[in-house]
Amino acid sequence: MSKVRLIVLSTFGLEAVIKRELMDLGFNDFVVADGKIEFDAEMKDIPRLNIGLRAADRVLVKVGEFPATDFGQLFDAARALPWEDWLTYDARIEVIGKCVRSQLMSVRSCQSIVKKAVVERLKEKFLTEILPETGPEYTISVALLKDVAQLTLDTSGNGLHKRGYRSAKGDVPLRENLAAALVLLSFWDKERLLIDPMCGSGTILIEAAMIARNIAPGIDREFVSELWPALDSEYWRKARLDAQAAIIREGELKIFGYDIDEERIKDCLINARNAGVAGDIAFAVKDIKDLWIDKQYGIVITNPPYGVKLGSQKELTPVYVSIHNMFKKKTGWSLFVLTADKRFPDFFKRAAPDRVRKLFNGTIEVNYYQYHGEHEPRG
Repeated sequence: MSKVRLIVLSTFGLEAVIKRELMDLGFNDFVVADGKIEFDAEMKDIPRLNIGLRAADRVLVKVGEFPATDFGQLFDAARALPWEDWLTYDARIEVIGKCVRSQLMSVRSCQSIVKKAVVERLKEKFLTEILPETGPEYTISVALLKDVAQLTLDTSGNGLHKRGYRSAKGDVPLRENLAAALVLLSFWDKERLLIDPMCGSGTILIEAAMIARNIAPGIDREFVSELWPALDSEYWRKARLDAQAAIIREGELKIFGYDIDEERIKDCLINARNAGVAGDIAFAVKDIKDLWIDKQYGIVITNPPYGVKLGSQKELTPVYVSIHNMFKKKTGWSLFVLTADKRFPDFFKRAAPDRVRKLFNGTIEVNYYQYHGEHEPRG
C-alpha cells in the first residue's frame, strides 16, 4: 500500500491558506469543503504533512465512505474495510463520531457499532478471538452527513497547533496554527519590518520567525502514527532530516514585540528560545500608549485583548485609540488585527478595512481586520 487518500482538517475560514500550503508541497486535485481538504497522497507524505503544515488542525487517512441509513448497513460496510492494513492485532482503538442531518442520529450507537465492526474484522484477519488492546493507539472517526458515513484514522494525535514550544499561554491563548495563518494571510515577508504591540506570549511573532527561517512547526514534536507499523519509520526519519536541511539560518529579521505585562515578556523569551528563534525577535516591556514608531513602512499583526482578557469594553477603548493615533498618518503601514470585538473599525478611522475575514480561535468567533498600507519603494 503506497497510495492513500488524506483529509487535512482546517479551522473554518483557513481552508484556502492550507490549500496554498499543500500546493507549495506539490499536491493538487483537491476536494475542499468547510473545515477540510481531501486529496491523494503517498504513505511517505503522512510524516511530511504532519511535520510541515503550519495552519492545519490534523491529518487524517480516509479509510472508507459509504451510504448508511441503518445500523446494519453501517456495521456491514465498516466491517468490509481493510482495517488490518493499518491496525495491529493489539491495537488500542478509540472511536469518535458526529452526525449531521442523518437518520442515524445517535452518535454513541454509531461509535459502538463501528468499533464492533473493526474488532470483528481484525479478529477474522488475525485469526484470534481476543484483541488485547495493549499496542499502538488508533483513533477512528465516524462522520455521518446526509446518510453518508465517512471513516477516517487520525495520524496526528495531539492537534497540529501544539508545536511544543509554548510554556505559558496567557489568559485566552491564540492557537499556534491560527497565529501562523495570520502571518500567511498578511503581506509580511522576511525583508520587512514586523511589530506586534500587544504580543502576549509572543505566538504571532514566533510563528512569523519560524516561517522566515523555514522551521517546520512539527519538527520537535511526536505524532501518534509514528508508532504504527504500517508507516515505515524511515519515512519519519527522512521527513525530519529534510526539514532540518531546509532551515534558513542566514540573514537578520526585523521583528519586534511589546507588551505592558512584564511576565508576558518573560514568557515570550522562553517560548522564542524553545522554538529556536530567540535571536530573531526583540521583545520589550512597553505600554502601547507609550510606543513610538519612527519608520514609515512596516507591518503590524496583533491580537488585542478583546474583553475576555481585560473584562470590559471600557478598558479596551484606550487601546484602540492608541492604535489609531499611532498609525492614522502612517499610510505606509499595513495593519492586521484579530479581535472578537466588532467595535474596532469604529476607532481605527484611517480607512475602512480592505478585508474582514471571519475566523475562529478555538470556539471564539473572531474577525481579522486587514488594512493595506502603501507599498515600500524597493531599491
